[in-house]
Amino acid sequence: MEAQAQGLLETEPLRGRDEDAVASADFSSMLSDEEREELKAELVQLEDEITTLRQVLSAKERHLVEIKQKLGMNLMNELKQNFSKSWHDMQTTTAYKKTHETLSHAGQKATAAFSNVGTAISKKFGDMRRK
Repeated sequence: MEAQAQGLLETEPLRGRDEDAVASADFSSMLSDEEREELKAELVQLEDEITTLRQVLSAKERHLVEIKQKLGMNLMNELKQNFSKSWHDMQTTTAYKKTHETLSHAGQKATAAFSNVGTAISKKFGDMRRK
């Protein structure tokens, strides 16, 4: 009999239409007056606990702001710190290192090429003056 009873219980979570059916079902008629009163008392207790938790969270957030102000931390400083950390993290990646190395090498080659062009132009101007 127990095996049959277990077969009746679903192990899958409720989905879409199932949730709607459960939400629209009226179970209050299945509850005794005593159960109904217990559930109402539990509901009131849960609402009170939620209100208390919200108040505690709000107080902690205010305290956090006060501490940050005392430490001289403001939104701009936090943004600067986040940017600095992100920039540092990016610079330590392999892709950044390879790109930096490639661009640095290309920059050196370009500098040498411009230097050679500059030298050639200077030489041409020197030759033109002498003529």
